[in-house]
Amino acid sequence: MNRKAAGPTVFVVDDDASVRDALKSLLRSVDLEVETFGSAAEFLRVRLPDAPSCLVLDVRLPGVSGLDFQGELAKSGIHIPIIFVTGHGDIPMTVKAMKAGAIEFLTKPFRDQDMLDAIQVALERDRAKREQDGKLTQLKELFGSLTSREQEVIGFVTSGLMNKQIAAEMGVSVITVKVHRGNVMRKMGAKSLTDLVRMADALGIRRKT
Repeated sequence: MNRKAAGPTVFVVDDDASVRDALKSLLRSVDLEVETFGSAAEFLRVRLPDAPSCLVLDVRLPGVSGLDFQGELAKSGIHIPIIFVTGHGDIPMTVKAMKAGAIEFLTKPFRDQDMLDAIQVALERDRAKREQDGKLTQLKELFGSLTSREQEVIGFVTSGLMNKQIAAEMGVSVITVKVHRGNVMRKMGAKSLTDLVRMADALGIRRKT
């Protein structure tokens, strides 16, 4: 589910055409891209943009319910922030949606500003996640550029071992460890040991001492 888009996009899934039209008008008034659908099945046919996005989802839909659809998206690896809307909200339903990661649960008729505020929170969360995912992908590529020995060294170095200890663990000379260590710092773009430790933690490769 990938396509390129110029800016943030809000997807609306609601079987009530008047709600879809009202939300489309509201979102376009604040210069947001918006696409509307009458069912979950229709939404699944769209290709999600390679840009921040969120989903405004009605709880009661024809076929699969909004709450069940939330679970299906998560199982499929589609982690788009969701704002639920309903005309029949109750506390257990709200709790279930929020526990599953929903941004907000708004009861119809909702205030326009409440919807816009929730959408801004959702888009910012998706933007931050995309940025984090992008950094992790780059880190994985950098780690993949290391030799097997250098990958081994980064695990020892970030666990706090001294060069002499690492040399003993690996069965090589201290000078060899220093060379590998220098290569690791350069290839990973680490400015300090602390920087390298953060990278190792993000990659899940730091040895526990």
